[in-house]
Order: sequence, then C-alpha cells, then structure tokens
Amino acid sequence: MENIKINIDKAFSFISKSDYENFLSQTNEKISQLENKTGKGNDFLGWVNLPTTITEHEITEIEKTAEYLKSKVDLVVIVGIGGSYLGSKAVIDALSDSFTNLKTKKEYPHVIFAGQNISEDYHYELIELLNDKSYGVIVISKSGTTTEPALSFRILKEHIEHKYGKSEAKNRIIAITDKSKGALRELADKEGYKTFVIPDDVGGRYSVLTPVGLLPIAVAGFSIRQLINGAKKMENLSGSALTSNENICSQYASIRNTLLKSGKTTEILVSYTPKLQNISEWWKQLYGESEGKENKGIFPASVNFTCDLHSMGQYIQEGMRNIFETVISVKSPKYKFQIPKEEIDLDKLNFLAGRRIDDVNKMAELGTMLAHVDGGVPNIKIELPELNEYYLGQLLYFFEKACGISGYILGINPFDQPGVEAYKKNMFALLGKPGFENETRELKAKID
Repeated sequence: MENIKINIDKAFSFISKSDYENFLSQTNEKISQLENKTGKGNDFLGWVNLPTTITEHEITEIEKTAEYLKSKVDLVVIVGIGGSYLGSKAVIDALSDSFTNLKTKKEYPHVIFAGQNISEDYHYELIELLNDKSYGVIVISKSGTTTEPALSFRILKEHIEHKYGKSEAKNRIIAITDKSKGALRELADKEGYKTFVIPDDVGGRYSVLTPVGLLPIAVAGFSIRQLINGAKKMENLSGSALTSNENICSQYASIRNTLLKSGKTTEILVSYTPKLQNISEWWKQLYGESEGKENKGIFPASVNFTCDLHSMGQYIQEGMRNIFETVISVKSPKYKFQIPKEEIDLDKLNFLAGRRIDDVNKMAELGTMLAHVDGGVPNIKIELPELNEYYLGQLLYFFEKACGISGYILGINPFDQPGVEAYKKNMFALLGKPGFENETRELKAKID
C-alpha cells in the first residue's frame, strides 16, 4: 500500500542546501524529545503516541455511541471551537459528498456545528432549523467555560430540554470534557449525560485522534478505524529510529525552517479540491497557534485552486516574495468524469473531449507550480494516493508531528497558546464581568 509522499525539489533553488542539511541534522534529536517527553511543553505530548495507544474498548465505545445517535436522531450539533471542532469538520468535509446537506435521504445523521462563533443571526437561524428536526448535541470543552461554546450550549440545552423534556434531553446530549474537573464535567455528572474524556496531556489542536474528533467523524458515518490505522502508519514512518532523510516529517519541518531563514515568512497551503478547504483551516490553527509566539513563526495562509487563482493568483505570482507554497495533491479522485464533446465548439474546448476533468485539474496544478516557481515562490508538494480515511489519518499525524519538530527547531513551546487570553480579557472587561473592574476602567480610558 502506498503512503503519503513529499517532494521538496522545487524549493532548493531558493535556499542554501547547507542550511537545509543543518536543520535536518537537528530533527532526530527533536523527535526524541517528542517521543521521550523531554522537550518544552512536555505535559502536552499525549498526542504523539495516540494512534498506537488508543484501545479497542475506546474505539468500540465511540462506534457504539455513534450507532446509538444514528438510531435516535436525524441531525447532530457539534458544539466546540478551535481544536474542539476544526479537526472533525476537516475530516467530515473531506470525506462527505459535496452536496450532502442538500440530500434529504441519508444513512447517517447530518452533522452541523455551533459554538465556533457568537453571531446572533447564526444562533437564531440554528434554533429555527432545530425546531423541525430530531436532533442531538455533542458538546466539547475541557473546561466548559470557553465563551463561544458555553454560550451556544446554554442556548441549545434550553431548547432541547423544552422540546423533549429534561429526561429525554439527557439521552440526546453527549459531553466530551475533562475526566474529573471543570464546569462541563460538573454539569454532565449532575444531569447524567453520556461522557467521553479529553486526555489531560493532549491540547485542543492536537486532539483530532481523541474522542473530540473521533466521535463526530463516526457519527457522520466514516471509519475511525481506518483513520487511526493511517495515523498509526505515519507514527511508524516518522519515529526517531528512521534516518532524517527517510522521515518526511523531518524533511517538511526542515525545509520550512530553511525557507523562513531565507526570508519566506508566509506559508500558503494549497489544495485543488474544495473538499480539502477545512483541512487548511485545521492546519492554520495547528501551525499558527503552535509557532506564532515570541515574535517567531511562519504565518499560515491557505488557498483553494483553481478557484483562488482568479483572486489570489495575481498576488502569489507577482506580489511580495516572502511566500512559499505547500501543495496537497490527491493522486486519484474518487470518481471518473469525462468531458463531453459539443457539436458546435464555441468555447474551443473540444480538444479536451473524452478526457477526464481530473486531467485538466492535474495540468492546472503542474502549470501553476511551474509558473509560481518561475515567479519566485518555492513549492513543496505533499501527495495523497487517495482521499479516504486511511490517508487522511496519515496526513493529520504528519502535520502534527512535523509541527512539533518545527516548533522545537524554532526554540519555542509548540503546545501552549498564551496570546489567546488577551482578547478574552478585554472582552470580559468590556462586558462588565465581575472581577474585571480594573481592566474595565483601563479600557474605557483608552476608548474615551
């Protein structure tokens, strides 16, 4: 069976080979620090061995709960923000039919998301939708006090209890939270909700292979066993026992840091199928939150081609030369679809008649890469044999492991996010939260 591949050849003309080899020579030490839990942030390294340590009992319990929800509801609302929803949404969107939410007959429940924003219109429209649906809720929060999901769950809890009564509502709510502490754990124990545990040593953006990601993915009807198997394979392919030249995580982390040293401060993750757009959103949190501290880190951006070639393509081709691209390429699409022939060839595309749409997409991918490299944009290519659970499992773990290595090369802690608290502090002060009186006065002085 094939595995994910990386090609960094189109980056070497922009860098010093000795700089790359210097970074590469550091990677086995960084991997050992991850595996032996001796590096910075070592209390949040539980994700490193998740694929090989998850138990059959844990997998079966998730699958049984997904089947229970399938038998009971038509729609499931996943409540979470950041790592509590981005991973599951990325996988579900990558594997789902492009028009799944317009199809009324489905074997598995529709999955939608809340708690990722505090838009009043969004919540009003969500409740309007749920008035006519048989639904359940999966609420995901380690603390239970993160503002966005806590507000959403407060609204949903009131609605579901009013609609079904408290006794039935508790059978439709599942909480994924801390094993023993926090507001959501306290509420779940009090109300009698079914619960799953977020491991203490796994941070949100690395949690897709815990119940945080696995339960929503299973509810949507996808094989979490294949996802885990793919991640397990990548765990084996990225360990410290391999040489750095064999390890694609080491290569990716090293080439990124070499490009950063050469002045390339922005990385653009490129995909050529709309199904991968939310993989990009998950990746942006993973790398942005892990590396963006101490005035360091590569800024993560994303585009979806060929659509964005008609908006961002001009900038990438001729704008500031501080960017590089990492392209996710899918070797074989799920379906085959041929281009028809027109009797009157007004659009002059009959030369493509009989060829597959993917042939055109692949040549757009190749042509774009050549044009961008000629324009001064280094390119990295990551190739997936297919877009399925197994290879997505490989991809997710690949990005996680490479992120840990890359963060350690930068000399930062890739597993905390102290800067996230700044906006929360201001928001609570402006809202008049008790205990923030001094901050409220300081902010009002700035505003006035």
